[in-house]
Amino acid sequence: MKSTGIVRKVDELGRIVLPVELRRTLSIEVKDSLEIYVENGRIILQKYEPTCILCGASADLVSIHSKCICKGCAKHCAALIQ
Repeated sequence: MKSTGIVRKVDELGRIVLPVELRRTLSIEVKDSLEIYVENGRIILQKYEPTCILCGASADLVSIHSKCICKGCAKHCAALIQ
């Protein structure tokens, strides 16, 4: 893990500010979603990339009842139903 040397305090509402340089470097835009992971006592933030709930693909996604599914899995499911 690479240290940035940046230190931020948590405010009274539990928020931290990600410096603009870091957001630019990681292509994090206003209103982008971040996933939060905890691993070995560390908090990890990662830009959220939706994936298919069945196969994990991240291309050609459609939303069905607020769940993402790729077109390939959608076709496969449709064939199973018929």
